[in-house]
Amino acid sequence: MRVLLWLLVCLTMAMPATAQTTPDRTATGGAQTLADIMARQNGEAVDDAFRRDNIGDPAGTPGVSHLGTRGGVSDPEFWRGLRYGSADVTVSAGGEVATVLVQDGGMKWLTFRAGPLRQYGGWLLMGTIALLVVFYVLRGKILIDGEKTGRTVTRFKAFERFGHWLLAGSFILLGITGLFNLFGRIWIAPYLGKEANATLLELGKWVHNNVAWAFIAGLVIIFVMWVIHNLPNRTDLVWISQAGGIVGSKHPPAKKFNAGQKVIFWSVVLFGASISITGLSLLFPYELPLFAKSFALANDIGLSGLLGLGELSETLAPQEEMQLAQLWHAILAFVLMAIIIAHIYIGSVGMEGAYDAMGSGEVDEAWAKQHHSIWLEEVQNSPSGKQAND
Repeated sequence: MRVLLWLLVCLTMAMPATAQTTPDRTATGGAQTLADIMARQNGEAVDDAFRRDNIGDPAGTPGVSHLGTRGGVSDPEFWRGLRYGSADVTVSAGGEVATVLVQDGGMKWLTFRAGPLRQYGGWLLMGTIALLVVFYVLRGKILIDGEKTGRTVTRFKAFERFGHWLLAGSFILLGITGLFNLFGRIWIAPYLGKEANATLLELGKWVHNNVAWAFIAGLVIIFVMWVIHNLPNRTDLVWISQAGGIVGSKHPPAKKFNAGQKVIFWSVVLFGASISITGLSLLFPYELPLFAKSFALANDIGLSGLLGLGELSETLAPQEEMQLAQLWHAILAFVLMAIIIAHIYIGSVGMEGAYDAMGSGEVDEAWAKQHHSIWLEEVQNSPSGKQAND
């Protein structure tokens, strides 16, 4: 959580604050100094209050302008007001968004998106795949102990599988189209050409915007169906202590979902919900501002100070809200993609019999006893289970 919130603060278009002293600006008449310019070029935080707050007297003398602080706003002060979003701008249409004529935070958004977001996001996905390959080489496929019984038990019913595949299929499409959007310029355009990249991006945008509704529907379905089975219990502690069977000679007992699956479930639900909310904000631009209110709440309850993030900005331009929504959307998507890659590995090549649970819905009793022994007993002792055994 600390890392995610730290990233979120970085996205407010201000680099982490560093200790600094107020330079002597008497030689420049209060204007910026060479030290300010050099610090900004080095990517250091610069206190620009000497410019931001120096916008004259907007009221001034009625009917008189361009006379300085005693008679109105001078030209330099007026343009500083525009730059920092404090000028009194009146528009005939467009609302609050149209009053922001200059929003230089867009360059920091673009730099973060083209730099750290691509770099660390790509490393996260590639690193996850590399670790899974190493794990497979060292551990191998998790096999069923002994022989299969030939008797099967229903693991997931048809509607459960529908909800799972609706969520999984839509997320894969969203992930691919999202990666095209972020990496297309450096992965696709140099090899297939700009026209091919533009076509893929246009198609990907249409798919992304429409498949998003299927993802939200799937998220709601799996939450309603499985939340009761994913509440923590004491058996999870045993499962965690044995690392799901990696430590020790026997597989720990588990109910319908073990501790590892519960971690995946809550990751999907919480990250997926946040991705969905920011996605809705992007689908309906400037209609659902999220971050200024969130920052205000974090400041009020002391969370920002507790995490060492300082006082978060509670005043954001509409464009800044969209920039933050896009970057937070992408960061959480990268984290969730890494988790889902590990989930796909376990459900396919990583564990014998695991795919059957979501494929046909039927699993061999030997597999169920090995991985979900408590759940198997509950099923067999239920009225329907006893009838099937008879």
